Amino acid sequence: MSRLSQCASITLPARNPHGLHTIDAEDEMIDHGNTADVGQGQNITEAARSTASSDGGWQAWTYVLGGFLVFFNIWGFTFAFGAFQSYYALHLHPSHSASSISWIGTIQSFLLIIVGVISGPLFDLGYYKTMILAGSFLTIFGIMMLSLSIEYYQILLSQGICVGLGCGLLYVPSLALVSGSFTTKRAIAVGVATCGIAVGGIVYTTTFSQLIARVGFPWTVRIMGFIASGVFLLSFPCLLWKSPASNQRPPRAARQLIDFSAFRDPLFDAFAAIMFFTFLGYIVPYFYIPAFAEQALHTSPSLALTALVVSQVTSLFGRAIAASVAHHVGGMVPWFVCTAVSVLFCFCWTAMDSVGSFFVFCALYGLFSAALVALPASVLPLVCPNPEMLGTRMGMSWACSAVAFLIGTPIGAALTSADDRLSSPAAFRGVQLWSGAVLVVATALLVLLWFAVMKDKNRVFV
Repeated sequence: MSRLSQCASITLPARNPHGLHTIDAEDEMIDHGNTADVGQGQNITEAARSTASSDGGWQAWTYVLGGFLVFFNIWGFTFAFGAFQSYYALHLHPSHSASSISWIGTIQSFLLIIVGVISGPLFDLGYYKTMILAGSFLTIFGIMMLSLSIEYYQILLSQGICVGLGCGLLYVPSLALVSGSFTTKRAIAVGVATCGIAVGGIVYTTTFSQLIARVGFPWTVRIMGFIASGVFLLSFPCLLWKSPASNQRPPRAARQLIDFSAFRDPLFDAFAAIMFFTFLGYIVPYFYIPAFAEQALHTSPSLALTALVVSQVTSLFGRAIAASVAHHVGGMVPWFVCTAVSVLFCFCWTAMDSVGSFFVFCALYGLFSAALVALPASVLPLVCPNPEMLGTRMGMSWACSAVAFLIGTPIGAALTSADDRLSSPAAFRGVQLWSGAVLVVATALLVLLWFAVMKDKNRVFV
């Protein structure tokens, strides 16, 4: 596959005043065992030299703790939206369709990712402290305004837009500060930090479940805001200082935000399409687990939210297992297997008509679907022809995911809300088949990509 050199002229001057070993081509080669020619021996020498000086240490691990705490808030609160979805549909705004309510959560998820992608250059320019402080303020402000919200538009502005913008500003610093402090141990460090996603989801969902009937919606949300405030305050000492001078590197080349030549690369096109179709269906069950349990299976609201917690707990183990398997056999095989199994469970969901079988579905879907988020980053270096453009193409692929996040759940919700008989499992057939169908497309594209990469690398496990 030929290397493509013409890229977009959208650039920003790059400097690294906080002295981090930022994510670039040579780092990813160390992480993923990529032995492709970088093209310049100087880059390899620089990576090796940086490995010795920037691969952990007490300060780097404080970044991991800080990243864990930030992910606890930004992704944990996002993945708890299933609890809000069910409450809005049944109690606060029963006159609104499931599709219109789901826009609140999908806009929040969309802004989290897309703002994170386009704000990456701000991190390169040294504004990471401003991003952390501003993002934390917007997130807490949005949650507190949500506690005062009654009308639909108020909830959309506070939870969907304000919280989404705040989380988006925090996404890149929390990840890049961790990644930039490690080389050979980066996968472990990032894995530990991202465990905050599942832990945060468990805590916020459980908090909502235990308090909503006791203190009502306003104070439940305020208490969640107090938890988020405390977690952010704990993260600040871990994140808001400079890296040691020993970690400083020479100025990087100007960073490119978009690589238009990527769209002429069939392997990258396939990868981006896989990301799009994966996130079109992957998140849908998490948004509808509580609603299905409470409305179709007639469980109590508390038990319905427990089902969501079960899926979040098993996803914590799923991330760890997927990362371990990928370390030994490469990312492509476990990514394909977990996607295919997730498809199977989505279709099996249509047959769930008892509480016991539904809880089994929640546990297994959480276990296998966790890999759909954890593994793509380890595969991208295999399909990127120019290692220097790895970061740019990762941002582009995540932008595709953001669009899928935005539209996937509302489409599934529209298929569900078309049936007014929401008191039976059959009423959710549309959302179940939708999530399974789009993941089938992702699985088929994964097979094509796997064979193409196998042919290119001349090995099965890639």
